[in-house]
Amino acid sequence: MRPLIPPGRRGTSRITVVLLLVAALLSGTFQAAGAQAAGGLRHPGELAGTRSGLNRIDLGGWAKTQLQADLARRSRPRDASVASTLTSTATDLVQAASAVTRQAAALVPAEAGAADPTTLVLYDTAGPYGQLGELYAMATANLAGHFGTVTAKPVQQYTAGMIDSYSAVIYIGSTYYGGSTPDAVPAAFYQDAAASTKPVIWMGANVWNMAGAVGVTQFTQKYGWDPTTSYYEDGGSVGTVTQVTYRGQTLTRTIPAGQDGGVLRPNVLTGNGYPAVTRLAEGLDSSNGHTFGWAIRSSNLTYIGEIPFAYVSESDRVIALEDLLFDALAPATAERHRAVVRLEDISPDSDPAQLRTMADYLSSQNIPYGINVIPVYTDPKGVYNNGVPETITLAQRPEVVSALQYMLAHGAVLMDHGYTHQYGTVANPYNGVTGDDFEFYRSHVDSANNVVYDGPVAEDSTIWAQTRVTSALAAFTAAGLPKPALWTTPHYAASAADYRVFGANFSARLERSLYFAGTLSGASSDPNLFIGQFFPYVVKDVYGTKVLPEDIGNYEPEAYNNHPPRLPADLIASARANLAVRDGFASFFYHPYYPLQPLKDTIDGIKALGYTFVSPASL
Repeated sequence: MRPLIPPGRRGTSRITVVLLLVAALLSGTFQAAGAQAAGGLRHPGELAGTRSGLNRIDLGGWAKTQLQADLARRSRPRDASVASTLTSTATDLVQAASAVTRQAAALVPAEAGAADPTTLVLYDTAGPYGQLGELYAMATANLAGHFGTVTAKPVQQYTAGMIDSYSAVIYIGSTYYGGSTPDAVPAAFYQDAAASTKPVIWMGANVWNMAGAVGVTQFTQKYGWDPTTSYYEDGGSVGTVTQVTYRGQTLTRTIPAGQDGGVLRPNVLTGNGYPAVTRLAEGLDSSNGHTFGWAIRSSNLTYIGEIPFAYVSESDRVIALEDLLFDALAPATAERHRAVVRLEDISPDSDPAQLRTMADYLSSQNIPYGINVIPVYTDPKGVYNNGVPETITLAQRPEVVSALQYMLAHGAVLMDHGYTHQYGTVANPYNGVTGDDFEFYRSHVDSANNVVYDGPVAEDSTIWAQTRVTSALAAFTAAGLPKPALWTTPHYAASAADYRVFGANFSARLERSLYFAGTLSGASSDPNLFIGQFFPYVVKDVYGTKVLPEDIGNYEPEAYNNHPPRLPADLIASARANLAVRDGFASFFYHPYYPLQPLKDTIDGIKALGYTFVSPASL
């Protein structure tokens, strides 16, 4: 991204401008950023969805519904509570979702092991917040796509014995069954999960229904804890669970007031006859100092007390889930920690001297790296050119092309970062200038100074997106540069159709991405209903594309839009948190118009943690 400068302030010295003004960062909490009043407008770096990671979902309403249902369960007499969980599978199966189930299947593992593990992801679709299930299922399927093939189905479609066809099963309890929302989980799944030796990972609600279905005594004797007496509240409140400790790392958990549906506190039983329960990850309630098992395991069941895909950050508790998948799908994986760096938003308007300076430093450290290049720079309103419209191609800037060739000869990997990284002549959302605006998605800045996602551009289609990609590739060819093998979506936002076009043209995407409702079900949905996600390792996602990780953000020295600065120490802290992933990455990007020293500090700190830098082309 380039800094935003009001018309008339750019002057003739681009070098001076980029040293005086800064670009903004994608917040680790997925908070959308807007324009900054002081010093004029400026772009917010690569964006990735909303503050929660979920767009157009009322998480406050969902949290209230869950806690009310849990309070009602707690207030019922014990016997009645257990009896209410014994549901009829016949009704459930008749009411199975009629929408076509699209398997995230056919996903070839990103880094296949000899066994090629297979994962069945089951998700809820019932209730007023049933749309959450598919969004969470996509996020889960994407992570499981690191290990092998993935099949995602509404839980209603589970049939007896299905578990035997998979290496592991993951159930995502996003709908709290009880009261006016009858249990949609087939009894066959409860029975199979309890009887199998296959790994079962259970996130969120309804594990108490499994205990009731198989018998509380039988459940407690096998698993050593009682879900029917485990609740989301501790002392009458969900408390303030602010951190999760896992594999020696302290991970954050930051949920806004009124949005927290709580974390189930497992009632672990002690005494003769009960098996040991392993507390895999420890939750801390900072309101009372209580600790509890955020994730526990006994026998074949790994239980996580929440669904950790909302309000995530680069150091968030979702990291624990990302690593726990290894236990179920690749337990023999050796410890390994790799790092990736890319230089961002290089265009025909970039300063070639700055590019060569970055290249010389990275080469001197034997660090391979990616270079994200926008092949056509345009300023249709002359925002940075004294009101005179300006468009520049790479072929028209031979000195920039020479610098790019120099970089490629010194360890760089060429990556395509869109065609113009802006949309037409409109503000989208800022000024229409390359690097500042979205290219494949519409947005605007609201009165609270937030970027609001408005949906795909009006002409969005497979043909339109392919035309943009074809034009971009032609611009690289015209400049005498090789075809980029990798792609990064401008501002990390495009439609599902666009993402498939990118996958058809490039070997992988290196980015954070949006995943839209209807991708698994095949049903039509709100085109702006999505979940944003980033990864700690290479995945094969539900669009069928290999996605390379970008998981610790980027350097940003100034506060903006209620975001604090993000300095080398912050990136290093996120890299440290990601050491909890036994075979994970610390992947970040850096704008080459910044001074060299912060890049050096970041790289030195990441190296000191034990990471080894690798080329994005090697993944």
